[in-house]
Amino acid sequence: MKTVFVMIKCELGRTYDVAAHLADNVPEVRSVYSTSGNYDLLAQFQLSPEQEIGRFITQTVQVAPGVKDTYTIIGLNAFTDDKNVTGPDDI
Repeated sequence: MKTVFVMIKCELGRTYDVAAHLADNVPEVRSVYSTSGNYDLLAQFQLSPEQEIGRFITQTVQVAPGVKDTYTIIGLNAFTDDKNVTGPDDI
């Protein structure tokens, strides 16, 4: 699995709409946080090994209604063991 963090700048007044859209419509989303500063949201996505990060960002995140700009950070997972992390399917 690939972990990708995306900082999202939203159109004015659309932050909650964008967060709701991602949470409700993008199965790869793991968490969405509101932030202060240059970006409005920080979203964590978990992609399958065969998913291309660039295509996912440009075809899923950047085209979400209300998204103005994105900044992508690829997580390397150097400090945790994914097989011990409880996900929504394990509950």
